[in-house]
Amino acid sequence: MSNTKSTPPAPERERPDEWDGENARELGAAGSQLSTAPSEESSAGLPAMGVIGWARWFWRQLTSMRVALILLFLLSLGAIPGSLIPQNSVDELKVETFKKAHTTVSPIYEKLQFFDVYSSVWFSAIYILLFISLIGCIVPRTGQFVGQLRSRPPGAPKRLTRLPAYTTWRTGAEPEQVREAALAMMRKRRYRAHTVGDAVAAEKGYLREAGNLVFHIALIVMLVAFAVGQLYKSEGGKLVVEGDGFSNTLTQYDDFKSGSLFDTDSFAPFSFKLDNFVGTYERSGPQRGTPRTYEARVTYEKGAYGKSQKAVIRVNEPLVIDGTKVYLNAHGYAPIVSVKDGKGKEVYRSAVPLLPIDNNVTSSGAIKVFDGYRDKNGKKTQLGFQAFFVPTFAGNGKGTMFSQFPAADMPVLALNGFHGYLGPDSGLAQNVYQLDKSKMTEFKDADGKQLKQRLLVGETMKLPDGAGSITFEGVQEWASFQITEQPASGWALAGAVAAIAGLAGSLFIQRRRVWVRAVRGADGVTVVEMAGLGRSESAKLPEELADLAGTLIESAPPKPDAEPGIESGTESDSSPEPEPDSGSDSVEESSEEPAEGAEK
Repeated sequence: MSNTKSTPPAPERERPDEWDGENARELGAAGSQLSTAPSEESSAGLPAMGVIGWARWFWRQLTSMRVALILLFLLSLGAIPGSLIPQNSVDELKVETFKKAHTTVSPIYEKLQFFDVYSSVWFSAIYILLFISLIGCIVPRTGQFVGQLRSRPPGAPKRLTRLPAYTTWRTGAEPEQVREAALAMMRKRRYRAHTVGDAVAAEKGYLREAGNLVFHIALIVMLVAFAVGQLYKSEGGKLVVEGDGFSNTLTQYDDFKSGSLFDTDSFAPFSFKLDNFVGTYERSGPQRGTPRTYEARVTYEKGAYGKSQKAVIRVNEPLVIDGTKVYLNAHGYAPIVSVKDGKGKEVYRSAVPLLPIDNNVTSSGAIKVFDGYRDKNGKKTQLGFQAFFVPTFAGNGKGTMFSQFPAADMPVLALNGFHGYLGPDSGLAQNVYQLDKSKMTEFKDADGKQLKQRLLVGETMKLPDGAGSITFEGVQEWASFQITEQPASGWALAGAVAAIAGLAGSLFIQRRRVWVRAVRGADGVTVVEMAGLGRSESAKLPEELADLAGTLIESAPPKPDAEPGIESGTESDSSPEPEPDSGSDSVEESSEEPAEGAEK
């Protein structure tokens, strides 16, 4: 007969993590080291702590997993203002615009460093504390886990019926044969197993703790990668007209920002030329005007004497050169204009980039002639023109000057001119797309009104009083590029992948131990006991034990009068004792201690 114990009702059942002191003493090493988590110490009954004691207590709290999770949560909360409020490190112009529009909250945000979240004192403090907490938590747990990997599974406890899953049966096979069969079965199932006394001890599921450690180590890798990326990053923008190029030096950038430890002499040596920009758009339907082809075709060289190579840069498909990424950001048009003085001499000819103001690439900007121009009296002066460009003009009498389509189907350039001083030597920075008219005089037509004119390609606007002319020669396209160097981005990606893999392992892999005891009873019949223990109570543990028992039964079949039984749960103190004729009450675990399931 099988020696099975009845499972207590649910309210009375014992959980493996809530055993009383007697059970803990009985299990001993068998129930220990199923986790690398440090044990919680109660402060009740402890003597008053001095400075060293309080320092040790603070260190234990800081390096606990609970505090690490709290700091990680605070770090996530701290990043919210950085996502919702403009940052000086990203766009100072947006910050100034925000301050002008929100005069009440802006002083508060400034005191709280919300415009510089990622370099603020409070964000840096959370970041550093989280870093220290994770390292202080992981280092000792890693040492414990390595020690567990080098050690063998502990021997069986004296009373296997105390474990969450338990089964027993009587067999005619010899105890040594049962243990040999159990050892071979466990190793075949990829358990770490060995024989200890009269039982086989086996353990499986080490990847659970390994996954837990990998997850937290991956968090450290991500934090380090983020810090390195912020300290050594560089980012700049450059607008390039078709036919022009860019060389990766500081003076070539239109705007540039970098981390505090970035060395401006460490730019990756490369250059590229924008051969042409290709943009095609949906011609009809509800998505009319939506880009279909949007790519910059370039020729680039690595180093000073590198071989020229062709490449195509698309949105979210950057050109990568020695770790530096060149992204395509924007596109627009650059009307080609030529300016002549009163004697017909060409003093200016250039493609002038204009900035788009809507989705159909209606653009505006300024044309500035600083040098070479003389008025009708031969006096040196400067010219400025406000320019408004539409790639597809609606036509005269249509009532609008805005573009009807983003492609250059019918380009029109509207101009009005000024003469005087543009202020290039004033020492103040100028916006190339805006015209400072404070020291300029507007050209007037024959009626004394503002001189303005719409030009098709090839048309010319004559300036009054023999001051010269300006001609709309054609249209080129420009592309705006963002050149970014972000060190350790690969490490950040690897850390994120490792964190997901480690978290999956720690959640779905169960670490468990199984013992198989085989001893001879007083009547000469071998009693086999099997029991399992996991980190927490799981329905899969009894199922796995039943599967193992079913396999072992093939080598140690039960006697005709006994069938194996599986228990899920632990023995209650009020469990009924087996009947005298059921086989036996206990067997010897060793020469001194009896095991349950056989008579002495």
